[in-house]
Amino acid sequence: MGQKTHPFGYRVGVTEVHKSRWFAPKALFAELLVEDQKIRKYVDKRLNRTPPFAAVSDIHIERTREELTVLVKTARPGLVIGPKGAEIDRLTQDLQALTGRKVSVKIIEIKNPDTDAALIAEAIAEQLKKRANFRRLLKQRCESAMQNGALGVRILLSGRLGGAEMSRKFDTRLGSIPLSTLQANVDYAYAPSHTTYGTIGVKVWVYKGMFSDSQEDQLDSKAAGAKARARGRR
Repeated sequence: MGQKTHPFGYRVGVTEVHKSRWFAPKALFAELLVEDQKIRKYVDKRLNRTPPFAAVSDIHIERTREELTVLVKTARPGLVIGPKGAEIDRLTQDLQALTGRKVSVKIIEIKNPDTDAALIAEAIAEQLKKRANFRRLLKQRCESAMQNGALGVRILLSGRLGGAEMSRKFDTRLGSIPLSTLQANVDYAYAPSHTTYGTIGVKVWVYKGMFSDSQEDQLDSKAAGAKARARGRR
């Protein structure tokens, strides 16, 4: 059997940063971990599943003794902020009510949404619900990512494709995906598409180059290890 390794989990702590950055004593750890999950679920439902559909791809959480900071990576920052900052103020108040802590929400803009694995997976899942031709859809998404600077793309669908009686897998690849290279910046995401004839799984891998060549734009942060970094040679 193939021994699958999650591309993000494989690199975390080496070239990738943790998505939750805080320290807690043993007695508090479980409570804060559950709270992190509630925050992610709430923000995803609020910004991605209902209007304004703000194309949020990732949510990072940082904690200090006084404050909880939620970093939202989105392709449409204007929709998250709202007119005169009304939406972001409402979101901050709702998160404070949810957690009972002082909350600060910061926005990171995704400069190139066509090469973001989470946004590609969500877009494909949405199109599959509308019964789009999956072969044409995958070809378009792969070519679009390659044209926008990706060095390799792989998209894997699994389920009752096209409403077929038996489930199967359909795989499309362009360029290279060096999954075993720790220095490689491989973005990975999974999104389920709940169609009328069953759930179809969408997995996306996007290779953006080596970490030493280009650094991801991150918001300034006081937390240790808040930025993705190239691994130093020993």
